[in-house]
Amino acid sequence: EEELNLEEKLREEPEEELNLEEKLREEPEEELNLEEKLREEPEEKSYMDRIKYSIKNTGLNDAIQTGIGQLNGITIAMGIMDFEFIAGTMGSVVGEKITSLIKFSSKQSLPIIIICASGGARMQEGSLSLMQMAKISSVLYNYQLINKLFYVSILTSPTTGGVTASFGMLGDIIIAEPDTHIGFA
Repeated sequence: EEELNLEEKLREEPEEELNLEEKLREEPEEELNLEEKLREEPEEKSYMDRIKYSIKNTGLNDAIQTGIGQLNGITIAMGIMDFEFIAGTMGSVVGEKITSLIKFSSKQSLPIIIICASGGARMQEGSLSLMQMAKISSVLYNYQLINKLFYVSILTSPTTGGVTASFGMLGDIIIAEPDTHIGFA
């Protein structure tokens, strides 16, 4: 039997792999390939066109989904990044969703698991994107050191740039799947 990496397993059966009571996302039935994507996506698109394209093709609002669920009977907060949405880049929406998840988890005393898959900070948003690194790191500091709560970061391939430089490497436990590309330049 062919071995799948963590991201592939999550895409196939997210609720079974994590024993979540509710499925976080329905996967589209069709298979996508690079040739089809290149035909569909013209080379010169505005940033908003790329956002709309990614929303249409992934069914997500941005590169992360967040929520509360059960893992082996324990209530947890969870974030799952999706590399298919503009290379999983972290812009202001991703930053706000993660910040909100951490703040909520602090108030409810919930452990957090974030599965990272990212090309880094979203260049098109400039300093707004870069600011997310400090904002997330700041609320995560309060969550971990002041509130004494537990955060697990799971790095899938690739996890690079601003995600690596901030919340990706700040877990109390950091797990990387085998042969994962992790970096910061």
